[in-house]
Amino acid sequence: MSKRRRREVELVIISDVHLGTYGCHSEELLRYLKSIKPKRLILNGDIIDMWQFSKRYWPKSHMQIIKHITGLLAKGTKITYLTGNHDEMLRKFAGFKLGQFQIDNKKRMTLNGKTAWIFHGDVFDVTMQYSKWIAKLGAIGYDFLILLNAFVNFFSKALGRGKISLSKKVKDSVKQAVKFINDFEKTAADIAIANGFDYVVCGHIHHPEIKKITTEQGEVIYLNSGDWVENLTALEYHQGTWRIYRYSDDAYAQSIKISKRFKNNLDNDEIFKDLVNEFLSVKR
Repeated sequence: MSKRRRREVELVIISDVHLGTYGCHSEELLRYLKSIKPKRLILNGDIIDMWQFSKRYWPKSHMQIIKHITGLLAKGTKITYLTGNHDEMLRKFAGFKLGQFQIDNKKRMTLNGKTAWIFHGDVFDVTMQYSKWIAKLGAIGYDFLILLNAFVNFFSKALGRGKISLSKKVKDSVKQAVKFINDFEKTAADIAIANGFDYVVCGHIHHPEIKKITTEQGEVIYLNSGDWVENLTALEYHQGTWRIYRYSDDAYAQSIKISKRFKNNLDNDEIFKDLVNEFLSVKR
């Protein structure tokens, strides 16, 4: 397939990548990032999974995601890292700015005269507020389920069948999980309407969505960027229009090859040194 120009996008929002876990689809995300030229990129929480981070599992492709993002900075992309629950350690750095890069807990933006409120969304999660250890235990179980899913799909593919998502089947079959999603969306919408926002943008629940929510107090467009564990989705805003990007529908991104030089020859220490050099070269 002949190489084509990267697709220009005004704003890209990605969340719940969970770098450092078995479930992270880092190579698919890398292909997507290589297919676009974003003017602004918002990383909306849980990009690096610090709850489960281990030096024993940090594939080179995970480091390459970070390296590619710092490379975007050098090319002029404005990048905002909004913290989530799995990378909450970064909340102590909220307000940090370096050139086109900043770390914060939430973001307010104006898009074509309309206001957007962007944040991860774990603030609405009762388990996060009162029983964090339960949430962390659930995250470990979820990552195990994703790992088990990989083995299941290996044999499913060998038998000529399609892929299945065990975690999605579990969540879809539990009425309480569906109620949680609905409550989450309604809570985000209620607060956004009360504060006069046109858009409220979240992550956290791994459920990509764009829909209008209307209450007695008003209406708001609720958006969720999904994740790069199950759905492989992002939010894109371009020329006044929002859309959910789905990797499964992007044949071009799927055709992009990952550099063999990177996959086979560079170790993480070399990549990290290269990353630091790129970051320090960004104009302040």
